[in-house]
Amino acid sequence: MLEKLKEDVFRANLDLVKYGMVTMTFGNVSGFDRASGLMVIKPSGISYSEMTAAEMVVTDLDGNVVEGILDPSTDTPTHLALYTAYPQLGGVVHTHSTYATAWAQAGKPIPCLGTTHADYFFGPVPVTRRLTDVETGREYEYNTGMVITEVLSGNDPLTVPAVLVNSHGPFTWGATPAAAVHNAVILEEVARIAAITVSIAPPLEIDRHLLERHYLRKHGKDAYYGQKK
Repeated sequence: MLEKLKEDVFRANLDLVKYGMVTMTFGNVSGFDRASGLMVIKPSGISYSEMTAAEMVVTDLDGNVVEGILDPSTDTPTHLALYTAYPQLGGVVHTHSTYATAWAQAGKPIPCLGTTHADYFFGPVPVTRRLTDVETGREYEYNTGMVITEVLSGNDPLTVPAVLVNSHGPFTWGATPAAAVHNAVILEEVARIAAITVSIAPPLEIDRHLLERHYLRKHGKDAYYGQKK
């Protein structure tokens, strides 16, 4: 069942290790098949060096395991909340990458200070509010997804494909698992650059015209970055 997606999700999880996005068993990647309404996700607490594509877990939108002998990631309800809210998404990533997590722990959005950021995120990377005691105590992982959708506030999630969960860490997404990993890697780099910039001097956000120029040359119908197909 969903063998191609299992392989894609497996490879995307290994890419988190390749690009230094995870420590130990922290982090996970999932992929969603819109035709079947099923998600494939990394099993919980399994070493990246030991897992196989066959061990990826298939669940339905209610989190019920459809295929697999291992328990899915504990973050499964967060991933499912995002797939339910946003039909554009085909892959979701959660990491505890150092700089993005530092911004999340500070409870601060990552400001758009320059063109490196603007190439990928159409404005600041937002940070959620803190979860309440009730939200943490009951359906914690689902409520994590809900505060992400709350801070996105109806905006297209692909224009800023990342959110920092306050006191926790980053979630990124994309049309595919590979795209979601790509966004996680870029997020960590812009978080690092922003942290260094803030340490040098009080920063000024990028001019709006420059933000639009850089973002739109890579995204949308008039994009011209890269090779013409």
